[in-house]
Amino acid sequence: MHLLNAFFNSFLESGKSTLACSLSRELHSKGKLSYILDGDNLRHGLNKDLGFKAEDRAENIRRVGEVAKLFSDAGLICIASLISPYRKDRDACRAMLPDASFIEVFMNMPLELCESRDAKGLYKLARAGKIKGFTGIDDPYERPLNCEIEIEQKDGVCPKPAALAGQVVSYLEEKGFLQVE
Repeated sequence: MHLLNAFFNSFLESGKSTLACSLSRELHSKGKLSYILDGDNLRHGLNKDLGFKAEDRAENIRRVGEVAKLFSDAGLICIASLISPYRKDRDACRAMLPDASFIEVFMNMPLELCESRDAKGLYKLARAGKIKGFTGIDDPYERPLNCEIEIEQKDGVCPKPAALAGQVVSYLEEKGFLQVE
């Protein structure tokens, strides 16, 4: 059995959660069980005791990696949709899982696009100095060096979620993750 964890990563408001939901629906239509671990939802429960300092972010990602591993062990495709700004934390999650079962999807969206989608006004608050340690503003984001899939705009336009999910599904099919067993 192929175990798989899709790890969507980028800035706030890049489209990670939307893509995760589209991918989950597409996988369901193919008879595959999946579960989405969304960063915002996890911070209301499992990780509600964590802040946004570097050490808290590392612990957030570690916990999500452990939960993803449990889901994977149970035969589910786990889709983690998170802001994970530090390479070392993503690499630690990758190391928890069997070879080739960690698929990192980098949502390479311009910061300006993410800011334009910010319904909560968090980027505005961060730029005004009212939120400290905000990824992409006054805290670094370390781009992946070895992600399996990179999602980008095409000619300045962000593709529709279904098209993006199709891109991920195509990769998974090419690598044999969605074969009937």
